[in-house]
Amino acid sequence: MLLLAALVIAAADMTATNGLPEREPAAVGMSSARLATIDRVVQRGVEAGGYPGASVVVGRKGYSVLSRGFGALDWSGRTRVSSRESIYDLASLTKVVATTTAIMVLYDAGKVDIDAPVSRYLPDFSGGLRDQVTVRHLLTHRAGLPAGRELWRIAKTPAEARAAVMTSPIQCAPGNCYEYSDLGADLLGFVAEAASGQTLDAFLERAVFAKLGMSDTHFRPDAMSSVRTAPTEIAPPRGYPLRGEVHDENAYALGGVAGHAGLFSTAEDLSVFAQMLLDGGVYNGVRVVSDSAVALFTKRAAGHRALGWDTCDGGAGCGQYMSERAFGHTGFTGTSLWIDPDRQMFVILLTNRVHAARARRPSKVIADVRNDLADAAVLAVMDDPTGVMAMPVSFRADRAQDWNRPLRSSRASSAASRRRAAAAKRASAKRASAKRAASKKSSAKSSSKSTAKSGTKATVSKSSVSAKKKTSVKKPVVKKSTKKKR
Repeated sequence: MLLLAALVIAAADMTATNGLPEREPAAVGMSSARLATIDRVVQRGVEAGGYPGASVVVGRKGYSVLSRGFGALDWSGRTRVSSRESIYDLASLTKVVATTTAIMVLYDAGKVDIDAPVSRYLPDFSGGLRDQVTVRHLLTHRAGLPAGRELWRIAKTPAEARAAVMTSPIQCAPGNCYEYSDLGADLLGFVAEAASGQTLDAFLERAVFAKLGMSDTHFRPDAMSSVRTAPTEIAPPRGYPLRGEVHDENAYALGGVAGHAGLFSTAEDLSVFAQMLLDGGVYNGVRVVSDSAVALFTKRAAGHRALGWDTCDGGAGCGQYMSERAFGHTGFTGTSLWIDPDRQMFVILLTNRVHAARARRPSKVIADVRNDLADAAVLAVMDDPTGVMAMPVSFRADRAQDWNRPLRSSRASSAASRRRAAAAKRASAKRASAKRAASKKSSAKSSSKSTAKSGTKATVSKSSVSAKKKTSVKKPVVKKSTKKKR
């Protein structure tokens, strides 16, 4: 009987769908009243027009303490956001959830040496400074690669886009400079494919997502899930609204599967992934990666970067209260994932802020909401050994400072308009000058032909010639001076 009761409790403890089991905040040392701040700040982002909706999960000590959706998938308001069901384009979260994790698994298996040259795995990536680039350099964005290239402009096929990545210039000696680079992440994806013998998406499905039960986490989600997928841009360069198709143009050029972007997921799927990392690479008895690999890849390695991951310095979307060991990442579409091992907690935010944002400065809205969300979650911890921190009088979202300030953009627009007008004026003056010169040349030719036709051989007196010269000199001078006055 006791065994049956235990099984019933265990079954009730687990959610019906993917995601962590749920607990009341007090059961894991958190304050419900303080967590309620999250509702306010995230909802204010919706009301300000920063994004139509958001999906949020906060977890601690192996449980989900807050899991909910805000707003809708788009501005029509017809489909409400659900943290369990709503699928979002993760953008650069792909770099850590997918690509870095793939490298971790292959590192564990002895198939990738992070201090080996990239050319060991990608022979075509060689010659000159490329021979000095290591996998570690790619992970820390210190390979000397540029931030990106417009693959979608220069490539007509995924193969051409891949070739463009492989031939990207090295701008400085590897290891000597930092440049956050999508190209580096793409090369990491190619390394993972070469080492595993599979495509990046197939390898991750087998080695990571299927093991964790992350059934809504995919590259190129199928059409059946499009109704649950948050749309992104309405009028991108591709010429049609995007829904279930990667927002990033370069990832699209690479076929939708890229090391820097292309992954889609739900907040609840990501909560399982985050808990796996907090538990040292294992979840629900299933090991994905070793605890030593997790420790290696998530600690600071170069500057503020870990291997693949970023670390929390108080200004990268993780607020100001997370611990020094916190790590995470953000995504351009309005996503973020931050994990704090010291407090055994994580914070997930998914939005589609690139979907026709109505705020004048949606990037400022999402930056403030990310930081507020992290701060509110940490401030809700009531059993921190260092003591309970005081709540601030107001949060960034309460102040909404500069969320809709048009000053900078107006000035920039005005300055750009002035530059365009000046350039147009110069071009017009240049055309007018060329026209005048052509007209003079034509007039001179016409005069010469007229003289030749007349066949006049009369001798012209010196005084007459002198008079003509004076006349011919004076006329353009008068014309010029008249134009200046005008």
